[in-house]
Amino acid sequence: MDTVNPLVWLAIAGAVIAVLLIWYFIARSRTNRLRQRFGDEYDRTVATTGSTGKAEHDLEDRQRRVAAFDIRPLTAKEHDRFAAEWTEVKSIFVNSPAEAVLHADRSIGALMQARGFPVADFDQRHADLTVDYPDVARHYREGHDIAMRQGRDPSGTEVATEDLRQAMIHYEVLFNVLIREVSKPTTQREREVEPAV
Repeated sequence: MDTVNPLVWLAIAGAVIAVLLIWYFIARSRTNRLRQRFGDEYDRTVATTGSTGKAEHDLEDRQRRVAAFDIRPLTAKEHDRFAAEWTEVKSIFVNSPAEAVLHADRSIGALMQARGFPVADFDQRHADLTVDYPDVARHYREGHDIAMRQGRDPSGTEVATEDLRQAMIHYEVLFNVLIREVSKPTTQREREVEPAV
């Protein structure tokens, strides 16, 4: 019976170690890339899924999903309409904070839809936002959580006015980011009619 040359064993061991190192550096690079892109949402997703691998797979799925969307800037007319609506929402807050928060939640959904985000359910909207707006997506989640608590409390006693004020602050952070992108007029007539923003 012939014995295997020790150099062959060393070569095999070296190849296995090389493959493991390559795999390690690819995985580490993937983790670093996703951490940088998603920020705190990376850690939240890991905690939610209970696994780094599942979380990273979920975050990459989000990126692929959002890449297929036709996200667009608002037209000047849409911008003005949403800005006026937001001013109205804030004025409602003075007399009816609960109503203002629920209206703000709906306004954010409408704004997202106008920009091209699908708005099927909140969790998917939030996940979609984390791809391009990870820092402000958490504001959406926190504001929405308060709005949902308010919506489940018909007596209006569970959610304090200060909580509702915080919800409005969270929503406004997201609103200001989403309304910022406005398309430039493309024709001479649009440029003449377009108000300065």
